[in-house]
Amino acid sequence: MVKSMTGFGKAEITISGRKICVETRSLNGKQLDLSVKMPARYRQAEFEIRNRAAKVLGRGKCDIFVTVENTATKESALNINKELFRSYSAELMGLAAASGLGCGEHVQAQVLSSIMRIPEVVATEVEAVSDEELAVLMQAVDEALARHDAFRQHEGEILIADLLHRVDLIQGYKQAVIPFEQRRTEVIKQRIVDHMNQCGVAYDANRLEQEMIFYIEKLDITEEKVRLDKHCDYFRQVAAEEDGVGRKLGFVAQEMGREINTMGSKANDSEMQILVVKMKDELEKIKEQVLNIL
Repeated sequence: MVKSMTGFGKAEITISGRKICVETRSLNGKQLDLSVKMPARYRQAEFEIRNRAAKVLGRGKCDIFVTVENTATKESALNINKELFRSYSAELMGLAAASGLGCGEHVQAQVLSSIMRIPEVVATEVEAVSDEELAVLMQAVDEALARHDAFRQHEGEILIADLLHRVDLIQGYKQAVIPFEQRRTEVIKQRIVDHMNQCGVAYDANRLEQEMIFYIEKLDITEEKVRLDKHCDYFRQVAAEEDGVGRKLGFVAQEMGREINTMGSKANDSEMQILVVKMKDELEKIKEQVLNIL
């Protein structure tokens, strides 16, 4: 099953007055580059989350976001160090007055805002996370990863359909080369004879025919066409039968490029060159899309 490296998944589960939300996002990348962002209360579960994500995601630049929202009404677990608050308040208000800013409501609001951002003044009690809550967190992670994987499969189906269509186009252009290839042989022979006649040099017709055969053999692209067909067939085979084929399809596309380039260098015909350019255009699109395949 061909999968895209671009994906998204989301899952939400509520337990004991808390709504846990897990989101996963991924883009293409050569290796697995995994970033996990979560509240401090769940840090103990990060290693397990990474292990589960690695098994599903494989590779790519991936981000996992875990958020928790309190849905139940209860007293805040916020603690304020009142002595330290008063100390900072007196110091800052004194500085404001001494600097001529005064002690108006605007200054007081700014001082209050600044003090409340000092870690030592405000402390939040971190509750112990129960095994039940950790199990629910992992359930949300698994659901998000499953939806992420389903998203990748759907995107992969679209990608591979486009790639196989372009492989068909390349083979179609290759087939369209054949009439021009046959015509080219006669044109080259006649051009060589015309040049010899223009030079006014006496020549042996049999020897000239032999040399033309050697020359035309060097321009023959039969082997390149056969190998290109083989590479195209193998591209389809890999896409249909294997998982995690992104790198392999990239290698096959490179081999296809070698044959197309050789055909272009041997073309010696404007019409054939146009078809080769069209093949190269489709191949470049294939290479770009293959980078998005897992």
